[in-house]
Amino acid sequence: MRTAQSRDRYRRPLKNSMLALFTAGCATLAVTSCSGGSGGTEAKPSATKASEKPSPTASADPQAAAKKELLGAYDHFWGEQVKAYSKGTEKGTDLEKYASTEALARALGDLASLHGSGNVTSGKPTHDAKVTALGLTKKLPDATITDCMDVSKWRTVNKKTGKALATPKGKLTRYVSIVSAQKWGKQWMITKVEPQHRSC
Repeated sequence: MRTAQSRDRYRRPLKNSMLALFTAGCATLAVTSCSGGSGGTEAKPSATKASEKPSPTASADPQAAAKKELLGAYDHFWGEQVKAYSKGTEKGTDLEKYASTEALARALGDLASLHGSGNVTSGKPTHDAKVTALGLTKKLPDATITDCMDVSKWRTVNKKTGKALATPKGKLTRYVSIVSAQKWGKQWMITKVEPQHRSC
């Protein structure tokens, strides 16, 4: 039969073993909580990325975007007009896609005059166009372009001979032109072109 003293001898090693296991378990938990998990340092970079704001783009400015579209349509208008004048007909061009009302009527009138006299054009004009008025909030958005046109290299020539006609005396070869436009749906249309009797 074991005495009280002998029982104490057996209990001491057991207590020491349990204490050692408990201490090791706490150490393991401490390492795990510092090296990962939702409370770790790795969560901070993702929070920083979420707070970053996207940089502004050109599309964020509706005025700038509209001006770019308008000047693009104006360039196409002149490209198709030059093409039509060089052939003496609007057929095979997209002139009517970019011109309407007075601007289209003026161009067709010029084409009829060229055809009647047996002439076409050679070369092309150059432009320095700027949007000087823009009404985007109107029911029918409209705009004004002020253009400095240089027609010194855009000549009228005889269709058969290719010989250039003399430039009328006093005619300006570099002048201001006031252009009106309207936006029909998604397309800007050139509606009026008014050459001014002043140089630029």
